Amino acid sequence: MNASDRRARLVDDMRAAGAPMSAELAAAFAAVPREAFVPGGFQRHGGGWAGPGDRDFLDLVHRDDVLVTKVDGRMPVSSSSQPSLMAIMLAALDVRPGHRVLEIGAGTGYNAALLSALGATVVSVDVQADVAARASAALSAAGVERVQVQTGDGYAGAPGHRFDRVIVTVGVAGLSPRWLNQLDPGGVAVVPVEHAGTHPVLTVRGPAAGPVTAEVICPSGFMSAAGPLTATHQFAHPAPAAPGELAPLTVTAPARFDPPLGALAYRDLWYAAGVWHRRATHAAVPGAEHSCLVLLAEDRAQGAAIPPDGSVLSTGEPALAQDAADILRRWDAEGRPPMRAWRVTLALAGRSDAPIWVPANWSL
Repeated sequence: MNASDRRARLVDDMRAAGAPMSAELAAAFAAVPREAFVPGGFQRHGGGWAGPGDRDFLDLVHRDDVLVTKVDGRMPVSSSSQPSLMAIMLAALDVRPGHRVLEIGAGTGYNAALLSALGATVVSVDVQADVAARASAALSAAGVERVQVQTGDGYAGAPGHRFDRVIVTVGVAGLSPRWLNQLDPGGVAVVPVEHAGTHPVLTVRGPAAGPVTAEVICPSGFMSAAGPLTATHQFAHPAPAAPGELAPLTVTAPARFDPPLGALAYRDLWYAAGVWHRRATHAAVPGAEHSCLVLLAEDRAQGAAIPPDGSVLSTGEPALAQDAADILRRWDAEGRPPMRAWRVTLALAGRSDAPIWVPANWSL
């Protein structure tokens, strides 16, 4: 199978995953060679490194999967995002030919290449000089036009430029007012903003001085930014609990959902829990395949977990177990709202010298 056929198969896989593939978006993914943006290879899920000389390299590149391209110790610090998530975010961005786009987080350059294929002119900003240099080199080698990569603090955006759209490809606690100040009236920002230990993608509108509002697009998990974009604030949730940090749990309420919630419905419950409880985050729970939604106590050792079957597992602090049961009842009573049903109002918070717009109030 040649590269063109592999890209066509990737587009089919993205459609099957539920990505909204317009004709223009499908054409962009079918035209841009993803392999050109990972010339140094990427980390295999089972360990080790996949390189261009490996027999399975092209097959792995063209899977609907994230490709981790840089690690610091064991911590991923740069990647090529999952294509179906990229497609969802690009569809929400609603890019038209001639649009000027500010991208925060250059990554491999692949997302900027897709934006260029959609007809946009792009300024991509990355705080990591080596990441920016590799993205710029890959874009040049692939013959991509209308993309400028800059090294700098993403909080500042791209001073001196005006944009129709802003897209952020790294997890943040909130939006820099400077992005909104560089955005023309009527423009939109698509941003993964921290909420209960994850980074749901928001479509955000409003001027730098406010009011600023948002709609929820989809669940996601991104690597976190650095600096003022991840500043703590009064609306923040606890950081996720590390393995072994949460004390052993016991069942305090039986399963509520039979069968258990699917992945998307579970994320819907998770989002609502983050709206209704400031201690919502996630933690590794023994016996659970993935991290679970938890209400984490201040000491970070006690808490209550809600796995996908709707049971409640807890240790210490009975009030948190009761809160978890109340969240389950309330979510059911509200008709199990999807995260896209929420409307968000943002408020200025974070550092006094570098404030950020963060989610503060929600309505269904």
